[in-house]
Amino acid sequence: MNRPLRLATAALTAAAALLLTSCGSDDDTSKDDDKIAGADGGGEKSSSPSGPAASADRPKIELPTDLTMTFDAANTSDPVKKAVLADNEQRMRAVNAAITGTDPKSEALGFYNTGKALEASVTWVDKFKDAGLSLSGEIRYYNRQVTLKDKKTATLTFCADEGKGYTKKKSTKKVNKTPVTKNSYVAYNTQLVKNADGTWQTSQIFSTRGAVQCQP
Repeated sequence: MNRPLRLATAALTAAAALLLTSCGSDDDTSKDDDKIAGADGGGEKSSSPSGPAASADRPKIELPTDLTMTFDAANTSDPVKKAVLADNEQRMRAVNAAITGTDPKSEALGFYNTGKALEASVTWVDKFKDAGLSLSGEIRYYNRQVTLKDKKTATLTFCADEGKGYTKKKSTKKVNKTPVTKNSYVAYNTQLVKNADGTWQTSQIFSTRGAVQCQP
């Protein structure tokens, strides 16, 4: 994830050039294949949804047992900012659930994305499907910062550490492990809008692979 994949066949190698990340890097406005499209350094880590994202009315998101996504705790007491962070967590999980097949109908993908972000997410998931790839390993999100523009719009920037995250060939279950490099770290800049049902949907997502501000 977030780096060139070393796959066995020429066809998959070509596909890998498009699949530089695995955790929601689905921004269709990236300037090139080395730029990818997706949080606040706190103490505790949250591996389960909290706040509004845990509502029973929302689609249930499950990930395969060999894929772990953790989010550093929110460094804010503002309930609105917490809601933005919670829905973004679910958005990131939704993308990977669609890629790995635990959400085959991509219901959560449509629930937590809208506009350009939804279009890009669907395209991104399809690229993994066409390449016969899934995901495995661990992904951590940190340095999450929310800015509220008004009651219904917000921006969220965050980092992702995908050094222990990998693609996996579906047909053979082989995990494509690659060394950790600066490109294992990704900076995300997202825009969110609150819909009529109270969900903070991601409407745009931009990213930079190898971003200086996300390096350890």
